[in-house]
Amino acid sequence: MNNNRVSIPSGTTVTLDIVNGDLEIGEHVTVKGTGSSPRVKVSGTVYCEGHDTFDCTLSAQELEAEDSVTVQGDLEIENDAEVENGRLAVYGKMTARDVDVDHAVYVSKDFMIEEVDVGGTLEVAGNTRAHDIEVGGTFAAKGEVTARKVEVGGSLLIESKVDIGSLDVGGAATVAGGRILQIDVGGTFKSTDSLEFEDIDVGGTVHLAGRNKGVDIEVGGTLKVKGDLEFKEVEVGGTIEIEGLTQGARMDVGGTVDVNGSLRLSGSLEVGGRVDVSGEVSTGSIEVGGTLRARKATAAEHVEVGGSINTGEGVTARSVEIGSRGKVHGPIRADEIVVGKGAEVEDLHGKHVLLKTEASAQNVYGENVTVESYCNIRGEVQYTNELRQGEHVSLAKAPQRVDTLPT
Repeated sequence: MNNNRVSIPSGTTVTLDIVNGDLEIGEHVTVKGTGSSPRVKVSGTVYCEGHDTFDCTLSAQELEAEDSVTVQGDLEIENDAEVENGRLAVYGKMTARDVDVDHAVYVSKDFMIEEVDVGGTLEVAGNTRAHDIEVGGTFAAKGEVTARKVEVGGSLLIESKVDIGSLDVGGAATVAGGRILQIDVGGTFKSTDSLEFEDIDVGGTVHLAGRNKGVDIEVGGTLKVKGDLEFKEVEVGGTIEIEGLTQGARMDVGGTVDVNGSLRLSGSLEVGGRVDVSGEVSTGSIEVGGTLRARKATAAEHVEVGGSINTGEGVTARSVEIGSRGKVHGPIRADEIVVGKGAEVEDLHGKHVLLKTEASAQNVYGENVTVESYCNIRGEVQYTNELRQGEHVSLAKAPQRVDTLPT
């Protein structure tokens, strides 16, 4: 056909080949193509009144529809595709520059566009490649997704790897690993495989798996990692649970930290509640409001624990302070050691050691040792420079001034 405009009345079935110009079709029209792989090629714009079906591959400059359109083959649009008050279903691959659909888009194979804006649901069975993706409701993709920006008002589910610059989801988001630079999720974010990222900001819960490497993580609720985690800073309002190697610069947690592995930080570890690490804790500094349990704890600067410490190989730092009524299992080695009122500790090795009133220790070894009133030393006290002792101190052995302290 060589007309500038071809019009097809509503409720008809027509077979077309090439349309040199625009194609206008009414409602409930079925368009068939020609050839072994049926195809209709339109050099201009396809206008649809809605509820129309193309039993073929369709190619055109633009697609404009007032209601739903179904394409049983591929859909190849040079510029823009727009569907008002309906959905667009493509049972093949789809290419376009910009796609704007009010209700829903379904593509059974690959989806290659620059920008897509869907008011309701976007579902892609193949791979998705786009600059910007904006979905008001749900975005579900079985294949890989590559995009500069993805914004979803509801939920997102991507069953393959991703390469996304910015991800913003109002509800829950699940991906199968890959790379996302900026992650902002209101509810829950889950990655089922290794993930590379720069920033994660999630209001609820984060689940990660495999080997994960990023910069900053901020979570309102819980961070769970079944695998390794490398980062710069982590800030979590609730709890952290990690099964693997954990290393970064700084960690700040309002509740508890559980690590089945080792925890290595170049900066500070600040936890409001409990810290439980099956391996070694190595940090710049440690501040724990509750209890600290690890095979070994080492800090370049200070360790301050309000409750108890339980280590097999002990605590080593520049300074260590145990809160009132705290309990420590394992030796402490530091330049400055302060044992709070009524606290119970085992062996102490330091330059300056202070046991406050009613504190108790097994053995005390220090250059300068101060033992306040009503303290109890169950083993021995050795010092090289000065010993200050309060009233009513219980000593199992008389203190000894020595030249060299045991290590």
